[in-house]
Amino acid sequence: MCATCGCGDTAGPRVSVVEEGQHEQEDGHEQEHGHEQEHGHGHGLDHQHGHSERTVLLEQQVLAKNDGIALHNREWMRVRGITALNIMSSPGAGKTTLLARTIRELTRERPIAVIEGDQETRLDAERIHETGASVVQVNTGAGCHLDAEMIDRALRALDLPDGSLLLIENVGNLVCPALFDLGEEGKVVLISTPEGVDKPKKYPHIFAVADLVVINKIDLLPYVEFDVDACIAQAKMLNPAVRVVVLSATTGEGMDEWYEWIGSRSAISPVAVDN
Repeated sequence: MCATCGCGDTAGPRVSVVEEGQHEQEDGHEQEHGHEQEHGHGHGLDHQHGHSERTVLLEQQVLAKNDGIALHNREWMRVRGITALNIMSSPGAGKTTLLARTIRELTRERPIAVIEGDQETRLDAERIHETGASVVQVNTGAGCHLDAEMIDRALRALDLPDGSLLLIENVGNLVCPALFDLGEEGKVVLISTPEGVDKPKKYPHIFAVADLVVINKIDLLPYVEFDVDACIAQAKMLNPAVRVVVLSATTGEGMDEWYEWIGSRSAISPVAVDN
């Protein structure tokens, strides 16, 4: 887990609001953080009983602290009728494309804001900003996931209206994001057809905790080897209650079912909040 394998940035995450006229500088200053190298030191070398006990205790402490902050986030948003969805995937599955289309097609119905999680750059946040939605970028440095404290800081920067839909684009990773409650109303795992059909088998925990699995890029099915039914069956074996939506965020096919699910996860309505 991240707290014990060293994938943290000692400087801490950076939370920034993207505003008009701000753009990522393409000057080559972005740095490689050596994530795999930081994970690779010492694993499998020290199996002493005391070391294992300390590791488990530290993991429990980190998750307990995170869960406490997540509970605060969840209560704060529910009172205001804000529905937060935690969208997780591997890099390149199409999270940002899905969010941008969702904003364009649902923004007339309710306010929509986005928290963008990436190790570096504000490129995805700038794409979201072009849709007109409020967006905050959280750069995690060497960290491979968002946590509840980062969401708390981002919420303070966003100033969300009551009844908003908050879309959280987690860092591209199918492992660590599954461990951390953010205070969301729903966990979404997004996979895409070019990635292959075996993602649920390879990354079972994230599918086991998902409320929804979205299979994206079905417009590419004629060109890739991907068995939709087999992938759904794998996900259902891990999580019999999970719902699966099959869509293309590029062409719009299947998006209505995605929007229907969003409506089903809504917290307190804005009318109820006003009363």
